[in-house]
Amino acid sequence: MSSEYPDQARRAGRALDAANFFLADVRDGLGPYLAVYLLTEQHWDEARIGLVMSIATIAGIVAQTPAGALVDATRAKRLVMVIAAVMVTVASLSLPLFPGFLPVTISQGMAQAAAVVFPPAIAAVSLGIFGHAAFTRRIGRNETFNHAGNAVAAAVAGISAYCFGPTVVFFLLGAMAIASLLSIVAIPARAIDHELARGLHDAGRDAQQETPSGLGVLLTCRPLLVFAVCVLLFHLSNAAMLPLVGQKLALQDKNIGTSLMSACIVAAQLVMVPFAMLVGARADSWGHKRFFLAALLILPVRGALYTLSDNPFWLVGVQLLDGVGAGIFGAIFPVIIADLMRNTGRFNVAQGAVITAQSIGAALSTTLAGLIVVGAGYSAAFVTLGAVAAVGAVICLVALPETRQSGDDDPRPQGKTVASASAIAAE
Repeated sequence: MSSEYPDQARRAGRALDAANFFLADVRDGLGPYLAVYLLTEQHWDEARIGLVMSIATIAGIVAQTPAGALVDATRAKRLVMVIAAVMVTVASLSLPLFPGFLPVTISQGMAQAAAVVFPPAIAAVSLGIFGHAAFTRRIGRNETFNHAGNAVAAAVAGISAYCFGPTVVFFLLGAMAIASLLSIVAIPARAIDHELARGLHDAGRDAQQETPSGLGVLLTCRPLLVFAVCVLLFHLSNAAMLPLVGQKLALQDKNIGTSLMSACIVAAQLVMVPFAMLVGARADSWGHKRFFLAALLILPVRGALYTLSDNPFWLVGVQLLDGVGAGIFGAIFPVIIADLMRNTGRFNVAQGAVITAQSIGAALSTTLAGLIVVGAGYSAAFVTLGAVAAVGAVICLVALPETRQSGDDDPRPQGKTVASASAIAAE
């Protein structure tokens, strides 16, 4: 069987590349375009937009940890991703047909609840195919294709929206959804080691490590709890920044608001690509904590710079810093969780639990920012959001240990380990 592994791993790697590229647009649904659409087309105020986005995010919070548990337990990981992609797409495409407050809240809640499956599922499939030794590099590659997909989709959306109006993003989402479904199905099912995908070693290697740890490990692992707090603060700071920038741009010129938002996204995503690659190539040697701390420290700088000018070119330029912070965060997040949950069998539940904290931060972020904008203006909102990230950086520096493990031996049989390593080298 070992002779089959190189071809399987190479095919799986290419399919994962495509899935990450096309899911980039699907997994976030309408994302920041939702705020621009509701502001310019439906004439909602900022507080109402923030409220509906927060309510929808709560649905994702409720679904997050069960989604991680599902990914741990199921051997139909590809099918789970396919169903989630269909749900996100249908929910988002229904928005122009039912633009009232309640229908928008319900549809976006469905999209958020379904989309929470993608991060743990992609990470689990990657770990199950390539193992711990190559996991950091594979996650860096995943994020590189994810950001490239976001950049291409945003560029197409921006040009199309300028020519045909903001509703064109709905058609783009549908096209990306079809491509993502084909990519997911192309991942060879036999290439996924489902025990390794949940953070356990292969059966037969060590019998005492074949049974997953109790769920109590999520509460007794102190570094995991510290990491969850830092992640919450990161997203409490970060989640509202881009929607606020989009609103400022749209208020200056309604006709090009969506196109300027696309410029912001493209600029950030292009920067994310090299930083995701940097994490994949250097995090194991430079240290995982250092990269996470750098992602936190970018946010106070970004928040302060947004207050200096309302010039559209300045705002788009500052958005490049989002590429640095988010590019690092997206690549290092599953790596740190895998470090902390190795051999517990609770990798994906832990991802779900920490992403729940992340979602809480994101939900509070948009509501907090909306209220501050209404009461004190955009500059006060940006400064407040930056201060939140500064608190997270201090906690990370003081309380989070370095999670990187010195021994990164892949636990799988030698044939599969060599095959996976060869496949990655070939990529």
